[in-house]
Amino acid sequence: MSERRHSGQGERGARNIQDTKVGRDEARAWDALVETARRSVADGLVVGTSGNVSVRVGDTVLVTPSGVPYDRLTPDDITGVDLTGRQVLGSLVPTSELPMHLAVHRAGGARAVVHTHAVHATAVSTLVPELPTVHYMAAALGGPVRVAPYAPYGTEQLAENVRLALVDRTGCLLQNHGTLTLGATLDQAYDRTAQLEWMCRLWLTASSVPGLSPHLLTAEQLAEAGERLRGYGQRA
Repeated sequence: MSERRHSGQGERGARNIQDTKVGRDEARAWDALVETARRSVADGLVVGTSGNVSVRVGDTVLVTPSGVPYDRLTPDDITGVDLTGRQVLGSLVPTSELPMHLAVHRAGGARAVVHTHAVHATAVSTLVPELPTVHYMAAALGGPVRVAPYAPYGTEQLAENVRLALVDRTGCLLQNHGTLTLGATLDQAYDRTAQLEWMCRLWLTASSVPGLSPHLLTAEQLAEAGERLRGYGQRA
C-alpha cells in the first residue's frame, strides 16, 4: 500500500505542499524519473522497491518515494524536496536514501542520480576497496571506481562516505550495499550504472579462472582512454 504523509511541517507545511503547482518541466522530469526507475527493475539492477532515483529541476529535487512499487506510480504521485530536504511537492514519503541524493546534488555538477542494488557490483563492493581497472570504460566514470565504506542506509554518514568516494568521479560502489552514479541527465546516469555493473561482472568473471589473474590497465592507459572517450560519438 502506498505510504502517504505531509512533510512533517504541520498543517501549514501541508498547505504549502498542496498549494505548490507542478510545472511542465517538473511533470516531464517526473515521467522520465518513473521510466528510469521501472527500467532499473526490468534490467535486474534492483529487486522490488530497492534502489532509488532522483533528478533536479531548478532548486527542486524529484525523488522516488519510499516503499512504493514503481509500476504503481502515476503523475499524481510526484514527490519533490528542496536542497535542504524540505518537501515541496507531493505527499508520498521521499526515499529513505534522501540524504545521499541531496549530498550529491548539493555538491554540484549532477542533475540526475541513480542508486541500485545491482548483484555483481554489490558483490565487488564486499571484496575490494576499489574496482580493479579491468576495462577502459572506467575512464568514463572519471577513473578507478572507489568503494564508499559501509554505513547504515539512509544515514548522514553514508551520504558523506558517498560524497567523498565521488570526488572527481561520476560513480562509486557502496560497500555491502550497491551502486550510485550521477549524470547531467537521467539517461547518462543510468548508462553509467549499467556500465559499472558490467565492469564488475567482467572483473568477477575474469577473477574466477583458477591460477590466473586479470590483466589490469595502468593509470597511463586509463588516462589515454579517457582522452579518447571525450571525442567519442557524433559531432554536431
